[in-house]
Amino acid sequence: MEFGLKNKVAFVAASSQGLGKAVALELAEEGARVIICGRNKENLEHTKHEIEKRSNSKVLALAGDLSVASEREQIIQSALQAYNTIDILVTNTGGPPAGKFEELKQEDWDQAYKSLLTSVVGLVNGFLPGMKQQRWGRIISITSMAVKQPVNNLILSNSVRASVAGLVKTLSNELAMYNITVNNVMPGYTETERLKILIESDPSFASAKSEIPLGRFGTPEEFAAAVTFLASERASYITGVSLAVDGGWIKSML
Repeated sequence: MEFGLKNKVAFVAASSQGLGKAVALELAEEGARVIICGRNKENLEHTKHEIEKRSNSKVLALAGDLSVASEREQIIQSALQAYNTIDILVTNTGGPPAGKFEELKQEDWDQAYKSLLTSVVGLVNGFLPGMKQQRWGRIISITSMAVKQPVNNLILSNSVRASVAGLVKTLSNELAMYNITVNNVMPGYTETERLKILIESDPSFASAKSEIPLGRFGTPEEFAAAVTFLASERASYITGVSLAVDGGWIKSML
């Protein structure tokens, strides 16, 4: 299937590892010109070289913390200086700490808000003018299956990521007239370092596999394929959806 992504410029947040890295690689292999970013410069450079080698395409790597306004603005300006317009924006953040309500401090909530919601708003603000001007764009937010069905011991993610889903749905209505689609993708239990950390901190997460109808954890590559489809020309009539890539874990009908 031809996805129509050749030479499209794609910015993938938090893409030095995990789901973001898998998405960046998949987009690059489909011919997109990819910009990756992350806080760890060493990981970022390693990922840049890996994607370039595997996709035979140039990758721009920008280091910084998207939850910090000044660093986020620098990343946005650097991306626009390099490519002028970003066609595809994939927002993504690492998961906030696990814990129950009374175990968390106000600082944990403040940081989760800045990381999960403020960073998304900032990136959209930065790249939206170019998309509107060319009357084409894809905005895809990576959140969590917790948006639809709360996960035990993840109250920060359950709460703040739901606000991102609300933002995505509202933006999809506001931006449709500019031929910009806006969608949310909800990963389930996927074999990443994040899942390993959760299992180490709370062994009950390991038993989650028995709750998944497909009987296994997902792979980053399976998740990346779904995001890449939504970024493509083939998905031009899909907007405002929250797509679960969870092996059937979410039990709701809608």
